[in-house]
Amino acid sequence: MSSPSSFPEDGAAARGLPVVRLKPKAEARAIRHGFPWVYADELVMDRRTGNIPPGALAVLEDGERRALGLVTVNVKSKIVARMIDRDPAAVVDEAWFAARLTRAMALRARLFDAPFYRLVHAEADGLPGVVIDRFGDVAVVQPNAAWAEMLLDPLVAALRSVTGVTTVVKNGTGRARGLEGLAEETVVLCGGVDAPVPVPMNGAVYMADVTGGQKTGLFYDQRPNHAFAARLAKGARVLDVFTHVGGFALAALAGGAESAVAVDASAPALALAEAGAKASGVAERFSTRQGDAFAVLEALGSEGARFDLVICDPPAFAPAKPALEAGLRAYERIARLASPLVAPGGYLVLCSCSHAADLAAFRNASARGIGRGGRRAQLLHTGFAGADHPMLPQLAESGYLKSLFFRLD
Repeated sequence: MSSPSSFPEDGAAARGLPVVRLKPKAEARAIRHGFPWVYADELVMDRRTGNIPPGALAVLEDGERRALGLVTVNVKSKIVARMIDRDPAAVVDEAWFAARLTRAMALRARLFDAPFYRLVHAEADGLPGVVIDRFGDVAVVQPNAAWAEMLLDPLVAALRSVTGVTTVVKNGTGRARGLEGLAEETVVLCGGVDAPVPVPMNGAVYMADVTGGQKTGLFYDQRPNHAFAARLAKGARVLDVFTHVGGFALAALAGGAESAVAVDASAPALALAEAGAKASGVAERFSTRQGDAFAVLEALGSEGARFDLVICDPPAFAPAKPALEAGLRAYERIARLASPLVAPGGYLVLCSCSHAADLAAFRNASARGIGRGGRRAQLLHTGFAGADHPMLPQLAESGYLKSLFFRLD
């Protein structure tokens, strides 16, 4: 059998696969060492490559015509090729998907007692651009890359076979699909969903709207940070800003908080948070406030409100490099408005899910904001996404979530 390094071009042709090639000066070493992407300026963009349909498979070669592996190609995307298998002879079919999903599920089964978790975290689980969140018998698939859209049928068939889920929802929304030239749509592919799905997590119950909510309906990535905040929340008055469906607030109440106020701009999200508080048995200690987060923080400040634990978990203010400076200013402003609301000796939690803002930049912006808010702080803990959101070490973008826990004087 031919090794990946000696796989001939005519072998690809025999399977009907095109061959794409790195430019002579492009760095093949990074690909060999595990980096999963090839950018448009690194690939020979001749007429043959330009005619490859978005999402098609191809064999990637280096400048000396040595095969590097099997990639998916989308010449409409800045990421023109994504490594999908180091074996250029791999056949991507239902069995191939089943092997990847079985490996992913084995990790989650070791981590969690119940099937509520992120099952597939894109490149880190060997499925570039694919996110799958599991909610018991329901799975939500985000095919954020063109190849996954093309091969959605065998992916879903393997998903049902491996996991036993009865309902699969395709969530085809979000910025990533636009960058791939894909249309937005959300559709139930099999089974049915007629109500929010209850999700047990950190001693609370969350309500996930898997067909109409944000992303897949719930953010599993903050699970360990919810748990850490709950340790600080016993007997505390809690303010949870950008709460979505209850986020930190419900975990804090499950951890013994005296009360929690949840703030969000979305009335439907707050309704789900209230339903979660009722299901968790903490409704009498839970209240909501709808409105723009910045405006609510300013209003609470003018009212002289004080809380023992304040959490701000906003959407990505800096989803890409062009938005970085404006995003960092927004994070600084959040810290400046939130820090005066923290009672002396209380805690402030600031979060960022921005890919473009690395930990140091976010931490510096947060510290500036706290200082401008007239407070001094100790940084107690830095949290990241849970282990069901593994990182690909070669891809910094896969480690997007940062949560900073401060104690304020």
